[in-house]
Amino acid sequence: MRVAFIGVSHWHLGLYLDPFLELVGAGELDAELVGMADPDPAVVGRLRDRLGCDVDTDYRALCERTKPDFVFALGRHCDMAEEATYLIEAGIPFAIEKPCGLNAAEVERLADLAERKGSFTAVPLVLRNGGFLATVDPIVAGEGVHYATFRFVAGSARRYLDSGCAWMLDPKLSGGGCTINLAVHFFDICQSWFGGPDLKVVSSTMSNAAWGFPVEDYSAVTLANGTRTCVIESGYLYPAPTNFFDMHYAVKTGSHYVTAWGPTALEIRDYNGKGEMREVSNTNVPHYRDFVIDVLARSAAKRPPLASLRDMAKAFRLIEDAYRLARPLAVARAV
Repeated sequence: MRVAFIGVSHWHLGLYLDPFLELVGAGELDAELVGMADPDPAVVGRLRDRLGCDVDTDYRALCERTKPDFVFALGRHCDMAEEATYLIEAGIPFAIEKPCGLNAAEVERLADLAERKGSFTAVPLVLRNGGFLATVDPIVAGEGVHYATFRFVAGSARRYLDSGCAWMLDPKLSGGGCTINLAVHFFDICQSWFGGPDLKVVSSTMSNAAWGFPVEDYSAVTLANGTRTCVIESGYLYPAPTNFFDMHYAVKTGSHYVTAWGPTALEIRDYNGKGEMREVSNTNVPHYRDFVIDVLARSAAKRPPLASLRDMAKAFRLIEDAYRLARPLAVARAV
């Protein structure tokens, strides 16, 4: 399988590239790296020197020259819709970083185009690949869910300056802050558990008080479908390195109360007083490796991805409603 990466100045590159190279090197993945592209010549120059692969500042030229069987598409959020449109029209299967565009309308147009063309278009909503949902989804399927709360707070927004991705702090280029970047996973879960036409955002508060950048560094959003509610809290506030989080989830189903205590502990209790603790991966970072394995296997076998552009579009519509309700801060956001 010939694999290329585009938009490689994105700070998430290592989450995809490192496991890909490891799996290929170990003979666990029948694939080869054929090229990388990014508008920044210094970035692709360093990767060429490190990996010895073909590089280009134009992803179209790279794809036309290397003929990849699959592309991992990253880059600035404002460039993603153009990347995805090219890949769909070129007939190249791909996975594209969330949020896949600047607004819901862009992503909905991409989903429509992909469905018309019969394209393989995956989105790394990677909690779908992990142990938390593998454990809780069957409980929810059997009992329904009454309430869910998710708190997921990452490190300082300054990390985007340190990683050379200052565009993440400009809403005209990124679409927003922690809501669009971190909370997206939980909008997706909420949509899955009690979505439908009656699911709506009923309250939304955002602030940039911690760091003063134009994007929000804290967000609290409540969604409801009838009497069932979900609260999603996210932020760029935790004093820890990248990939460490202040996190806590709680889910009330028909007969159980499920609590995620940090990145690996999951408590499941029923109303008869019985409870158990399980070691489960509750956070997103470990599952990018799982995503790489899964998405390449699904593409090769011509099976649909776990999460598609249509799934992202559904979550994005709710995210966009949250930004509208949170004004005036969100008024700077590109819509």
